[in-house]
Amino acid sequence: MQHIVVVQQSLHLDGKIYLSGAKNATLVSMASLLLVSGKSILRNVPDLEDVHCMAEVLTSLGAQVYFDTKNNYLEVDTTHVQGTTVSAHMMKKIRASILVLGPLLARFGKATLAFPGGDAIGKRPIDFHLVNFEKMGANIVSEGSTIHAFAPQLHPGKFIFDYPSVGATENILMAALCVQGTSYIINASLEPEVLDLIALLKKMGAAITIQAPGMIIIQGGNPLHAADHTVMYDRLEAGTYLLAAAITGGRIEIPNADASIKDIFLAKLAHMGHEVIAGAQKGIYLKANPIMRGVSIRTEPYPGFPTDLQAMMMAVQSLAQGESIVHETVYDNRFLHVPELLRMGASIVVQGNKAFIQGVSSLQGTLVQGGDIRGAMALVLAGLAAQGTTQIQGAEHLKRGYENFEEKMQSIGAHIILKTA
Repeated sequence: MQHIVVVQQSLHLDGKIYLSGAKNATLVSMASLLLVSGKSILRNVPDLEDVHCMAEVLTSLGAQVYFDTKNNYLEVDTTHVQGTTVSAHMMKKIRASILVLGPLLARFGKATLAFPGGDAIGKRPIDFHLVNFEKMGANIVSEGSTIHAFAPQLHPGKFIFDYPSVGATENILMAALCVQGTSYIINASLEPEVLDLIALLKKMGAAITIQAPGMIIIQGGNPLHAADHTVMYDRLEAGTYLLAAAITGGRIEIPNADASIKDIFLAKLAHMGHEVIAGAQKGIYLKANPIMRGVSIRTEPYPGFPTDLQAMMMAVQSLAQGESIVHETVYDNRFLHVPELLRMGASIVVQGNKAFIQGVSSLQGTLVQGGDIRGAMALVLAGLAAQGTTQIQGAEHLKRGYENFEEKMQSIGAHIILKTA
């Protein structure tokens, strides 16, 4: 089923938006429940396509899943989980499905999965996952698109990452919890979503400590049990709506945003000339400066500028005065939105993993194609500022990453309609 978003120019957005739970934190939390036998509860779970897909994965393995989408309440009973195989069909629907590998190996000593799917934003190899599982004692065999993993007995170790991969950190961390002894993850990802996972695992009974600058220490072998956990709010959704206000010359308040985990992003908005007020703990307010200055960004692992906000930031940079530069260091194909912004009148030149943006005075609405979650939202933001009407095909991606985005946008004055073709 194809979805199209129709956006009319909507300047001066103004209002208040409350964030939903974080998709990326939710998906790994759901996978982690496979570590235990019993009924666990996750709260503040966003009603998103990816969450439903992960629920299907858990159900296929034998879990009983109840999702109250109205109250964002998810109950997962893993008492009768016995399956260790996830079909290629399910794996292709959601990349986060690879996160069940660690829990399945830890609990059952084996797993059969296909290589995962997800957004087409470049190579996201799972080598870090597989190599480190082998260091843990697993036997990994790849046959075509299928991964067979066997681990009658895993052992602790020191796992050193060349790059602080979020998924690999989460997968190895979960598996190491069930291994007697002490394990270390060196150069681990410490993204807020990873810390949210650690908070849940501690509620399950895990013994985990963090040492600067990027080491996670796991005392494995502790008995784990079901838990009740409230998922963190979505910092990427916060960034999206702040940028929506910025590109339209508007104002926005996000009372439940965690300001402390968005320092660099907020600093870049302030550098553009926008008024940004962040609370000591919660709450962010932005009043846009209609005359924005160009600003350059470099995407990096946390606490650097988030790659998941790069596409939307580029839409805003397209209307800023002067030149901006985007240096994408996380993914090798995350400029799929550039040709579509060019169709709307943006001035962007891509050279390798850098994009050079010369600000223009206006954008023009037209028919464009969203290729991934964040790229599609970047085109929505561009459409809010563009003259005329913008139609974004491929908007089904948005339903994977943004809960009730149509209603939230409309609540602050956006003329936006989601249609099904």
